[in-house]
Amino acid sequence: MPRPLIPHRRDRILDAAERLVLARGFDAMSIAAVAEDAGIAKGSVYREFTSKRDVRDALLQRGNARIAARVEQELGAHPSLAAAYRATARALLDDELMTAAFLDNTGVLGAHVAEEQDGRYRERHERVIAWVHDLQRRGVVVADVAPESLALALSSATLGLLSAARLLGPLNRDRLESTIDTIGRMAATFERQ
Repeated sequence: MPRPLIPHRRDRILDAAERLVLARGFDAMSIAAVAEDAGIAKGSVYREFTSKRDVRDALLQRGNARIAARVEQELGAHPSLAAAYRATARALLDDELMTAAFLDNTGVLGAHVAEEQDGRYRERHERVIAWVHDLQRRGVVVADVAPESLALALSSATLGLLSAARLLGPLNRDRLESTIDTIGRMAATFERQ
């Protein structure tokens, strides 16, 4: 007789993994600990995720989705560049996992940014380019800036923030919020007045 399905198994796994990552950091988290915290068998975790790295990636995707949903709820589907960055700062600072990832609290993501090679950041960058093109088409962003260049500046700033705490010294919530707001102000210089 087949085993019964565990209701909301994927969410239970991710909830457990998020608790453990926040408490111990990604490198110290194990699949066995995730399974124990979720109250399921270790094999059930592997039915949902092929590796520990897949769990981390799913956590980040879920965190990014929470932030994007909150920004869209607050600003609608077509916010300005500056408003989007400011709303993102507020949403990020209200999300414990994503704030910890940016502040590098307890080595939350481990060596995530340095080891990323699957093209995810390139795909995100392509979406930023498309967004800037759309903003220009709608007359929100000035036409005399190359979308690829503005997108590269914005993407570089975001990726730089992910490694800033490790490379430049500790960050706190206030500094992170101020920095994201500053990026939003810089982006506002490219908006039509």
